[in-house]
Amino acid sequence: MNSKNIMYIVKRILLALLTVWVVITITFFVMHAVPGGPFLGEKAMSEATIKALEAKYGMDKPLMTQYFTYLKDIVTRFDFGPSIKQRGRMVIDVIADGMQTSVKLGLIAAFIALITGVVLGAVAALRRNRIIDKVIMVITTAFVSMPSFIMGVLLLIAFVIRLKWLPGNGATAGGLVLPIITLSLYPMAYITRLTRSSMLDVLGQDYIRTAKAKGVSKWKIIFGHAMKNSLIPVITYFGPMIAYIVTGSIVVEQIFAVPGIGRFFVSSIINRDYPMIMGTTIILAILIVVMNMVSDILYKVVDPRIKLD
Repeated sequence: MNSKNIMYIVKRILLALLTVWVVITITFFVMHAVPGGPFLGEKAMSEATIKALEAKYGMDKPLMTQYFTYLKDIVTRFDFGPSIKQRGRMVIDVIADGMQTSVKLGLIAAFIALITGVVLGAVAALRRNRIIDKVIMVITTAFVSMPSFIMGVLLLIAFVIRLKWLPGNGATAGGLVLPIITLSLYPMAYITRLTRSSMLDVLGQDYIRTAKAKGVSKWKIIFGHAMKNSLIPVITYFGPMIAYIVTGSIVVEQIFAVPGIGRFFVSSIINRDYPMIMGTTIILAILIVVMNMVSDILYKVVDPRIKLD
């Protein structure tokens, strides 16, 4: 790897760190600008009790002091502080428990979407304008056009309420089937269309025509040249897609009662658990930033011809 590539990677890492800092800063000050406070609940508290709780969680200090303390704890210990509503538990521990399910859910859905999308996209490109191509395009257009929460509700009604084939509780192994399908349908459809478009473009290139003229076998052209080069846009999309599936699973997890990060995030908003809201937002933002950075760096690995500037 030459010096230009190393400099590009260093710049991408520094840009990622800057982005994360901006997210932390915006999240912190927006949360503290929200009217009310985390201790305003159904039970009326005396002013002395509220002041004691604010002192306990460090909220009685000047805002800038709180900010720098919060930033220092994240940088040095990756500590988001204690949860206000889940007494005795640290925010990072609660997030880690939820992420175990959410990440597993997201990764399975992502790889199902990748494999299915690439296969269907390749089939559609190789059978361009035939019946199977048109059927695939109609189905993928429908999936791309439909938000995941609507698809999740439809699947819940069809397979849980009507047919009773699958459990609707995501806390069980069988209950994860529908959430995985729901999360994978949109990216699968998008990858299918992306693969088809990219492969059609590659199949029209001069080097493909030259290979055909030299008598290279059809399958070697497809898998040795066309497929490899047509996957570059897919890899570009796949990294951020994983992050977006995990972060986008929040609503789907609520629909299917999956004990993932989505449940904790929604409950923290309802309960005004500020440290939990900030911690969850920052973790999900870091995930998106990191996956975008990894995706950019993988360009060079997949195709050495790409110059990183």
